[in-house]
Amino acid sequence: MMKNIISTVLLLISVVLSFKHAWDSVYYKNNPESVKMIESLGISETFMPYMTAVAVVIGILLLIPDTFFLGNMLNAFLIVMIMGLALRAGNYRIALIEIPFLVMPLVMIWLNYPFKFK
Repeated sequence: MMKNIISTVLLLISVVLSFKHAWDSVYYKNNPESVKMIESLGISETFMPYMTAVAVVIGILLLIPDTFFLGNMLNAFLIVMIMGLALRAGNYRIALIEIPFLVMPLVMIWLNYPFKFK
């Protein structure tokens, strides 16, 4: 029972964060801090729509039981990519901040989908 509660909470947090990141990726120019971070990571403006699409796809995949694993793997890959870009840019702070967010999809894979009916 406790495992399902933790898994449900992590699922809701992941889905909300995924859609929030998608929304923030669309309107990143409205936030000077986002523009500064994206430029420091070396992410081009033409790549931002792809980041938005991936974030939306991850949020949708997490909600579907059959694609839950794939959604978590894509989420972990995206986080590792951001960490790698941050390390390449010498921004260790961003890379360290991303560690808990990298652990979250891996723990979710371990806990499995919370609403799986047998």
